[in-house]
Amino acid sequence: MLLSLSIKNYALIEYLETDFSNQFSVITGETGAGKSILLGALGLVLGNRADLTSLKDKEQKCIIEAQFAISNYNLLSFFNENDMDYDDKTIIRREILPSGKSRAFVNDSPVNLLELQELGALLLDIHSQHQTRELTEENFQIDILDAVANNIDLVVAYKQALTSYKLIQKEVKQLTSEKEALVKEYEYNSYLLNELLVANLVDGEQEDLEQELEQLSNVEFIKENYERILAVANEEQIGALVNLKEMKISLQKIIGFSTLYAQLHERLTSSLLEIEDIVSECEQNNEKILADPERLEFVNTKLQSIYNLQKKHQVQSIAELLVIQNELDAKVIRVDDLDGAINKLQSELNKQQSKVDEIAKTIFENRKKIVPVLIDKMKMILSQLGMVEANFQIEINHTNSYFQKGKDEVVLLFSANKGTSYGSLKKVASGGEMSRIMLAIKAVLANYSKLPTIIFDEIDTGVSGEIAIKMGEIMKEMSTTMQVFAITHLPQIAAKGNSHYKVAKRNQGETTISELNLLTSEERIQHIAEMLSGKDITDSALQHAKALLN
Repeated sequence: MLLSLSIKNYALIEYLETDFSNQFSVITGETGAGKSILLGALGLVLGNRADLTSLKDKEQKCIIEAQFAISNYNLLSFFNENDMDYDDKTIIRREILPSGKSRAFVNDSPVNLLELQELGALLLDIHSQHQTRELTEENFQIDILDAVANNIDLVVAYKQALTSYKLIQKEVKQLTSEKEALVKEYEYNSYLLNELLVANLVDGEQEDLEQELEQLSNVEFIKENYERILAVANEEQIGALVNLKEMKISLQKIIGFSTLYAQLHERLTSSLLEIEDIVSECEQNNEKILADPERLEFVNTKLQSIYNLQKKHQVQSIAELLVIQNELDAKVIRVDDLDGAINKLQSELNKQQSKVDEIAKTIFENRKKIVPVLIDKMKMILSQLGMVEANFQIEINHTNSYFQKGKDEVVLLFSANKGTSYGSLKKVASGGEMSRIMLAIKAVLANYSKLPTIIFDEIDTGVSGEIAIKMGEIMKEMSTTMQVFAITHLPQIAAKGNSHYKVAKRNQGETTISELNLLTSEERIQHIAEMLSGKDITDSALQHAKALLN
């Protein structure tokens, strides 16, 4: 409930601070006195956007502060989820700076506008005339049914189940699309993969094959040079090995004369061994080198295959081709893997769909069951409000579609008079009838859900006399379970309030200011009499005012 409201430097209000009772409070005042300013200030506390026109003094900041008792609203989880400091008596403050910027605080902790709007919706329901249009909206009609049918927890469970269902459904669609794309490429990918597999590629073999090709292509030239090397080395009279051995013998003969000769002999011996090893290896290689046309053709064919694959895939090495081979292999295998994954997810999807359908069915049955109860209660209240013949038809169709609050389509039809055909509210109900229907709905909901504090802003438009008295009585009855405010021009309703506040404006120097005053019993009699007869209060008006108050 709204405990108090403090306003500083807002519109026509210089400073205002008021406490409120927990019952039925009425607010009255002449047109233009500032009632809409109060609602505007409350709107800012609830998260409405602000601008510099809100400031009375453009050099000073505007501060609006409202204190709420929230212990009965089960809001601790909301505060925790939004990282706010919880207090049973929560203070919301909104500041508008001369620069045009605004700041919002909940229990002195800064919050953003979205968080403030979400919290405000849980604390205060401002019902103005234009909001009767909500009655024509299917979502609002569903909310009414769910409140009376006690479906709130079920709808939350349905939303959670539906969210999970849609996530799985999205994943199935993504995998199915991926599979369809892969299937289209499957044959081509398989063909490319088979080409690479047939090539039997080995990383690094290209260089070996290219070297082998060079050797096989030049066998005669290589053999000719080997034989020449062997001839030079092994010639009996002038061969390199013969001469080196002669040199070694000569050095051996003079070793004893100097260490220098010994060193030269040692070096020559080492060189001779190395050259003998080279000549031996040349002999072995010469024997191995044979013309092999078949091997030459194989190597040439294998290399040409590698070159063709590199050109086809626009790469330069076998390593890159092997990477492509692995990628193609993964794509081909992925098609089979996707089938299993899709089947598994489809099974989960079917289970989740059954869960959603089951909750939706229960919601539908609860709604269907409560329709006669809701219609009877609304007819009873509307009868008190002068709409004796008013009647409703509520059609609930259980569909195969998944909506945000179930699978139902709801149609609310209305007939104001006996014998007239039913039609949608926006077509057959007048403004005054819409106001009374909305009041009846709010009165019914007050018994089924913990509505926040509600402010009726001139919901009595278009009614008077006995009907106005009944509207006042209904609002007063609502205040036994919740805090109710009524902004009204009708004395019949004003007289029903447990507390009566008057909005008035007066001149102060060169400026005009608005004030909100709690009326005493005597002031209340005078003011209601004035509402009845105008500025010239008559004795009969005073008597009438006293009668209304009693």
